[in-house]
Amino acid sequence: MCIYLLARQRLESLGLRRIASADFCPEVRSGAYNPPPMSVLSWIITMSLAGGALSVAAAAAFAYTAKANWVPMLISYAIGALLGASFLEVLPHAITASGDASTSAATILGGIMIFFVLEKLVLWRHCHFESCEGHEHVHAHGHSHGGDHGRSGLLILVGDTFHNFVDGVLIAAAFMEDVRLGIVTALAMIAHEIPQEVGDFLILLHSGYSKSRALAFNLLSSLATLVGGLLAYAALGYAQGAVPVLLALAAASMIYVAVADLIPGLHKRPEIGATVQQVLLIAAGIGTIVLTHHIVDSLAG
Repeated sequence: MCIYLLARQRLESLGLRRIASADFCPEVRSGAYNPPPMSVLSWIITMSLAGGALSVAAAAAFAYTAKANWVPMLISYAIGALLGASFLEVLPHAITASGDASTSAATILGGIMIFFVLEKLVLWRHCHFESCEGHEHVHAHGHSHGGDHGRSGLLILVGDTFHNFVDGVLIAAAFMEDVRLGIVTALAMIAHEIPQEVGDFLILLHSGYSKSRALAFNLLSSLATLVGGLLAYAALGYAQGAVPVLLALAAASMIYVAVADLIPGLHKRPEIGATVQQVLLIAAGIGTIVLTHHIVDSLAG
């Protein structure tokens, strides 16, 4: 199946456009692949860069206005956004792309194990004694590296990079079919990314990153969208094969960070008032993902 058909599945799930296979895939339509004109490449580069920058900028604008003492409270919202994005957006697309739920589930399970090992390596780097506590340890030179030594931030950046790469592949596929379709697809993906990027930004702050460093790393991660778009333009078959695995790994990173790193911290405030607040904010994070999905569907449909 060509990458155009894979992109069509993603676009149809967003309610953007239903296209017959013979019209969507040039291999089917003409029997040969004709390289698209350079103007299409320019669109891919422009929208890939703009898409990543706009979603990160919108998330940063929200996070920059938040006071420092709001960050622990807003972590509950970030948990909801991560879980909503992973289970309602990324995971369904991973299963659709692979065509096999068992394969996607196995990849996610393997991804969780990989992120566990990666987190252990980060802990080992920071903790030089057997008695070191991962969440409370402060180095002798007088400062801490945030609530968890940056572990959650590192893992979320890895997963976000995978996700951005896949977005770039799908944006390129849409542009190579039709420029207008590509523009709508890029705008839809930006809208879906904003609430997730807000959660990612808050997690980086929670992990001890300064606001400027969090912004810089998020922007750097967003460049994976451009890499995915360029790779899809140059080698669609290779890019297609990587999409299901990268989506599953992106989902694994979100699930692992939310469940293993962030939720345990919420249990440090067991009082009823704090618990109700946490539940409501988690629900708000999930609701933001659902609401964004429906808004994009209604506007694009």
